[in-house]
Amino acid sequence: MPLPLYLLAMAVFAMGTSEFMLAGLLPDIASDLYVTVGTAGFLTSAFAIGMVVGAPLVAALTRNWPRRVGLLGFVLVFAAAHAVGAVTTSFPLLFATRVVAALANAGFLAVALTAAATLVPPDKKGRALAVLLSGTTVATIAGVPGGAVLGTLLGWRATFWAVAALCLPAALGILKGIPAGPDEGEATGRPVLRAELAQLTRPPLILVMLLGALVNAATFGSLTFLAPVVTDSAGLDELWIPVALVLFGAGSFVGVTVAGRLADRRPGPVIAVGGPLLLIGWPALAVLADEPVTLFILVFVQGALSFALGSTLITRVLYEAVAAPTMAGSYATAALNVGAAIGPVIAAATLSTEAGALGPLWASGLLVAVALLIAFPLLTAITAGRGTEVLR
Repeated sequence: MPLPLYLLAMAVFAMGTSEFMLAGLLPDIASDLYVTVGTAGFLTSAFAIGMVVGAPLVAALTRNWPRRVGLLGFVLVFAAAHAVGAVTTSFPLLFATRVVAALANAGFLAVALTAAATLVPPDKKGRALAVLLSGTTVATIAGVPGGAVLGTLLGWRATFWAVAALCLPAALGILKGIPAGPDEGEATGRPVLRAELAQLTRPPLILVMLLGALVNAATFGSLTFLAPVVTDSAGLDELWIPVALVLFGAGSFVGVTVAGRLADRRPGPVIAVGGPLLLIGWPALAVLADEPVTLFILVFVQGALSFALGSTLITRVLYEAVAAPTMAGSYATAALNVGAAIGPVIAAATLSTEAGALGPLWASGLLVAVALLIAFPLLTAITAGRGTEVLR
């Protein structure tokens, strides 16, 4: 894999740390800004909404920019948003900074996903996507738990400052690794924007985007409120929250790495096997959350299954949107973040029910069940060995 791909992954690490870090900071943010934990959870949805709206909008506005200009600008805006968030005492302003950061993240990821696909041969898109998303999974292993520890020791604002600082070496990597001039081979022969947007009317593309959104909603719904599960349901100290996040991140790294080797040619086994296992795992985690050892094992497993299935579906989005070379990355980003937006909202609504802190886990199981019910005919075709034909 080419070096620029790994430099992009480094920037994704900084952004992934921010996107996931609230899972370990929500209680402190809620207490400091005098809002409920459920209300603080909407910060995750704010970020995801910004990603959903920003991905196609920013991709369309910057589709003719040189990639280095766009990527560098997005990283710097992202850093500035976190600096403002670190000093504000207003929840609405913090909410606004999350939206701005999300718009920058959306633009970056939309360009990066497209760039990653063009840096490798056409049949290696899944491998390239796995490398790029490894930045996110490493963030869940190191960045997010580290942020949780930093937040516990120095306060949540220190974590925001740390993310802003992480953007600086990422910006340097973009300057050093991405060519400054126009993208070779893309100045001519590029489809008009209307033709690329028309791809969104194709049922196969809509289907894989919907499935990816549902799976990601389940992932974010539970991950956002994992801290109360650890402290309330399992009865553990707050310092165990980073342990749970590390295990989820380690599982996600394993899942996206394995799926990256299968998503191009054998998506069927990943979806057909991983989907039902993921469905079983969320309610199992809810039932066994009061057993710390079992809780941590299942957190690892669910991280692996969630990212294996989710990254495979997002890879299929890139294949389905092959006729939209400058917008395909934004479609994949939007699919990911529609789920990231609705998942925490659904999960937050369950916190006030009898299920309490376990409500998000049950909600995640329901979301995966809906995805599998929609995908059942597709899964049957993939299992029969016709996955490439159905999805492409």
